[in-house]
Amino acid sequence: MGFDQIVLRAGSFIPVILALTVHEWAHARVALHFGDDTALQQGRLTLNPLAHLDPIGTVLLPLLGVPFGWAKPVPVDPSRFRPEVSMGRGMLLTAAAGPVSNLVLAMVCAAALRSAAACGVALSPPVDFLLSSSTGINLALAIFNLLPIPPLDGSRIVEEILPFSFRSVWNRICSARFALLIALFIAPSIFGFGIGDWVMDLSARLTGR
Repeated sequence: MGFDQIVLRAGSFIPVILALTVHEWAHARVALHFGDDTALQQGRLTLNPLAHLDPIGTVLLPLLGVPFGWAKPVPVDPSRFRPEVSMGRGMLLTAAAGPVSNLVLAMVCAAALRSAAACGVALSPPVDFLLSSSTGINLALAIFNLLPIPPLDGSRIVEEILPFSFRSVWNRICSARFALLIALFIAPSIFGFGIGDWVMDLSARLTGR
């Protein structure tokens, strides 16, 4: 494997690990803010990637150059939220924390690229590539997790904001989650446009490239 290939793999591996680690840490941090220390007790309230590793989603796929992945879900027990925090509101904000953290990371990386360009600073190719990759990967992770398909964060958010009268309908929709995920992945080949295209366009707009 040549140096260029090593840089390319690192450009995918490092941002994916960072994005997944911050994503899960954000879930754990917000849950603790509301009084649930389950993640803390299990050693998940940390930015150490080793605590969040999934053998396939966090190690194998990124090492193979796949610019995506997943980590071990952070355990959340809403029954341990403080009395003044409703379970619904607490779960909604805890679920939203992960995607929001990735959006923040994407904007920070994009801002770094824009600032360097505005100041006439020439970033080294590896740094430039890592920042560009991190912008796109964090955007992709945030948008993907906001989809209302179980077990993604978006499904938990929708579940908490839906009126109770719609819960039975929502549960029936959720029972078809595997079909929904399959449809999500084959949609680009049918319609010629998918989430990846939208993410690339949004990333280009953020970075000004």
